[in-house]
Amino acid sequence: MSITSSTWDPTQYLKFSNERVRPAFDLLAQVPVETAAHVVDLGCGTGNMTVILKQRFADADVLGVDGAETMLDKARTAAPACRFEQGDFSTWAPSGGTPDLIYSNAALHWVTNHETLFPRLLGLLAPGGVLAVQMPAMHDAPLRALQNEVARQGPWSRYLDDAGYARGLLPTGTYYDIIRPLVASLNIWETTYLHVLTGEDAVTEWAAGSSLRPFLDKLPPDQKAAYRAAYSEALRPHYPRRPDGTTLLPFKRLFLIARI
Repeated sequence: MSITSSTWDPTQYLKFSNERVRPAFDLLAQVPVETAAHVVDLGCGTGNMTVILKQRFADADVLGVDGAETMLDKARTAAPACRFEQGDFSTWAPSGGTPDLIYSNAALHWVTNHETLFPRLLGLLAPGGVLAVQMPAMHDAPLRALQNEVARQGPWSRYLDDAGYARGLLPTGTYYDIIRPLVASLNIWETTYLHVLTGEDAVTEWAAGSSLRPFLDKLPPDQKAAYRAAYSEALRPHYPRRPDGTTLLPFKRLFLIARI
């Protein structure tokens, strides 16, 4: 699937910018590239990490690619020294120089067919190039599973038959089996972050900036409010507010760094 400009609200997404950017820095810290001529931020969003990539690779041509024009508008303002273009992650290919680094933080879980996607992306790299990827591994967690469960219930269900939710990942070992024969080295790991959120129905607020958007965008205003309320009610037993008023959100992510 591709992510259209109507799917993303940059303001909602950035409500938890500190929590969302931490895995991006953790990914970048492990990238074994000292110098680069061409760097791609695939799924650049609002350009938060595109700026950092330009700082790390100051002499490189840094290109940000995203499917949502609303995000790219923010990114162009945030990173004026970088280039940006709209593109579908599943089919994108560079039109300029061959990338020394394709960096993708929290984006590739939105597209399917990873069995062919990852080999294709590796094939776009320059000799010695690196593919660095981080993807949420939350499809079985209540945060994601209840989006689909609640979508099948109530009067809103007729609008949500084809809601474009983020897809589940392959088993971790499958990524290893697909990628390892094609590369000189592969670093693969998982991390669960414990996000401490504040506010009423904080987990719903988190989801409303990312994985819940494809559901909400398909609903008329009255059904949107009703679906969101039902989702919040379903979430509360799984993510209760603590005595100090905060809510804990365990969030698992998969990291891959492959060098050809």
